[in-house]
Amino acid sequence: MPSDTTATRSPTLGPFHLLAWRWHFYAGLYVVPFLLMLAITGLVMVFFTGFQSRLGMDIDVVPQAQTTTVGVQAQAVLAQRPGAQLKEYVSPRSATLPAWFSVTVDGRTESLAVNPYTAEVLRSVDKENTVFAWAEKIHGTLLIGDAGDRLIEIAAGLGIVLIVTGVYMAWPRVGGGWREVLLPDLSARGRQWWKSLHVSVAFWMGLVLGFFLLTGLAWTGIWGGKFVQPWGSFPASKWDDVPRSALTHGALSAPGLKEVPWGLEQVPMPASGSAAGRPGIAGGQPVNLDTVNAHARSAGFSGQYRIAVPQDEQGVYTVSADSMGGDLTNPAGDRYLHLDRYTGRVLAEVSFADYSPMAQFMAVGIALHQGDLGLWSAWLNVVFCLAVVFVCVSGVVMWWKRRPVRAGRLVAPMAPADAALWKSGAVVMLLVAVAFPLSGAVLVGVLLLDALLLTRLPALKRRLS
Repeated sequence: MPSDTTATRSPTLGPFHLLAWRWHFYAGLYVVPFLLMLAITGLVMVFFTGFQSRLGMDIDVVPQAQTTTVGVQAQAVLAQRPGAQLKEYVSPRSATLPAWFSVTVDGRTESLAVNPYTAEVLRSVDKENTVFAWAEKIHGTLLIGDAGDRLIEIAAGLGIVLIVTGVYMAWPRVGGGWREVLLPDLSARGRQWWKSLHVSVAFWMGLVLGFFLLTGLAWTGIWGGKFVQPWGSFPASKWDDVPRSALTHGALSAPGLKEVPWGLEQVPMPASGSAAGRPGIAGGQPVNLDTVNAHARSAGFSGQYRIAVPQDEQGVYTVSADSMGGDLTNPAGDRYLHLDRYTGRVLAEVSFADYSPMAQFMAVGIALHQGDLGLWSAWLNVVFCLAVVFVCVSGVVMWWKRRPVRAGRLVAPMAPADAALWKSGAVVMLLVAVAFPLSGAVLVGVLLLDALLLTRLPALKRRLS
């Protein structure tokens, strides 16, 4: 982030330190606004994932001796929304909470809370326009689709550069040693006070930030969607004995939201309409929401779980519970069960144990990332997001305090005079380009701009220095 870890133009700095500082500064110019956005939207999201419901503030119901059937509750929902198509049922997490039903109506996804004891519809929410949904969409795409996704992917990759260069500069070499890094000097004044806090807070949270950036990168469109996710997804080849749909598990999510585990999002769904599968719902029973729910209970689903309803002739009933959707606080309990809509046979089943190692890592990582592991992880996310905001603000403050009055330029750290170092830097940038293509391309572009253009435009070079 734009910061000064030492005095500008100090002759005591080594050339590698100058190089790291310069990269840290320029990476921070791009990354800081994105980190602030991610931290603030992250705070909004964790409020709902950790302390309330993703669909809004919690609703309480009074427990009674018996509940109505899921089918009766669904009929009450459809009576409220004539012409709507039922999409999903979410069972109550506890006896004092409502059930939720999602329907598609007028081209949008609407969720309705239902008292499971009386089948009374208690609340209606436009699922794609809740506060949580808006925060998630800003967090992932800046509300500008693929272009926003690419900009955030670049920022995340450059954020890794920011962490590495920051650690290199903060690493104790002389003076107070690790104490000055790990514990801020609260007796300092002015810029040194900001610097001490910036270094200590950033050093403590750097590992967590790197973990969050990597798990976030795994969701992005290029590094995640094109490289890492196809390689790390659950192997659908295990389902070779059942017909597959043209749709993937990602179709189970509401538009613009991430509700399906990372390792399943790109995996094709099985399709109904064959004799494939193993026995599920007992023969002679109709295959409907009530019998599917009864089978889910007998198969071990309890608490909050979901039943996705078939949306076309090849669609299946999907019973699921996972931490990604907020059903569980333990990702090791992730489980998906697909039933043929005509025969009730179990076409496919997948659990956490079936995930690839990368998919298991992401299941746990995203649960940590979102604060889905319980109240303790939600509070840790709050502390982390506030720390990110402080590090960003303190970096900007330090830059502002060291720039000359009416400088008319960025006051960037000077480039080391040793040309061999820039060759080493070019090699590092190329390695970053291989690991994170979009971010690396930006770094290589900046290197070429600095080496080929700015040297020929002294006025521009002065303003950017």
